[in-house]
Amino acid sequence: MVFDDYTRFVLALVFVIGLILVTGWAVRRFGFGVHSQRFGGRQDRRLALVEALQVDPKRRLVLVRRDDVEHLLLLGGGADLVVENVVPPSSFPEALAASGTGEAGEAA
Repeated sequence: MVFDDYTRFVLALVFVIGLILVTGWAVRRFGFGVHSQRFGGRQDRRLALVEALQVDPKRRLVLVRRDDVEHLLLLGGGADLVVENVVPPSSFPEALAASGTGEAGEAA
């Protein structure tokens, strides 16, 4: 009788841990998380997170694009701050290709 109780307990524990793992995999795989780029399946989004950089443990710089205009924000540390209000949209990959200093330029 006691062995039967332990067996059911272990099987139930394995089942619950399996459900947690499958749910975690599904959240990462299908993008149900906070940072999901697919919100309602819309492709005509006006707002996008371009890049984020951790400055120190409390603050980070965030580059946000809205309607083809980029804004540089400093978040955390007790107050949020707009560093630059209008940043021209980045053409970083095109600039690297034009200057020849990108990965393709180094290989040549």
